[in-house]
Amino acid sequence: CRRLFRSPSMPSSVIRPILKRIDPPPDRDTPVKTKRRRSVAGTPGEEAAAEQPVARLLRSKSFCQEEIETLLASDHRELIGDFSKAYLLQTVEGKHQDLKYISPEMMAAVLTGQFSGLIESCVIVDCRYPYEYEGGHIKGAVNLPLERDAEEFLLRKPIVPFDASKRVIVIFHCEFSSERGPRMCRFVREKDRACNEYPRLHYPELYVLKGGYREFFPQYQAHCEPQDYRPMRHRDFKEDLRKFRLKSR
Repeated sequence: CRRLFRSPSMPSSVIRPILKRIDPPPDRDTPVKTKRRRSVAGTPGEEAAAEQPVARLLRSKSFCQEEIETLLASDHRELIGDFSKAYLLQTVEGKHQDLKYISPEMMAAVLTGQFSGLIESCVIVDCRYPYEYEGGHIKGAVNLPLERDAEEFLLRKPIVPFDASKRVIVIFHCEFSSERGPRMCRFVREKDRACNEYPRLHYPELYVLKGGYREFFPQYQAHCEPQDYRPMRHRDFKEDLRKFRLKSR
């Protein structure tokens, strides 16, 4: 008991061995020891051990997965709807950020066959009312003013390319491509998703013609038939407008 208290007459060398802390066995890597290795410069082996956790973080698989998910979520706009490849046509900014818009110039390039080596079928969906369509439309466009029309034409018997390396694209438009065209584009994508196992789609590549027929016609009348433009609010078709608005609700 007397050894617990240092006596002035007792040499210090006698007490030090008794009070000295016992170090842990060399094979136990305690948190204290790890911390000491990181904070105090030591042998090359200790420095390598201190750097090892950093290397493991750089090789983290979860970081790579995060990157992939961010790429797909941040812009499904850069990849077509089934994420299999990038969009073929150059796009422009439009009113609705969730949709892909093409310019009238790009539409004309498709119509003149500049992408014929890559596109097997291009479906131009004119979402205007029949009296507008009859007053002038893009050559080859199909008039689908109502959602049930689009579902029947596109999804009842989907268009499948004979050449798997080529694409089937769908371009929607209305008079200004402000409401009817974008709404129909979203409708077709929603129904297409519903009848396929994600992310597969019958029509993964959808576009909207920016400016609609109103912007396309003055620049490319040669691609329209008849070469004319009948606005939705034409004074001679007020009753037709009222009737189709009721149907589309």
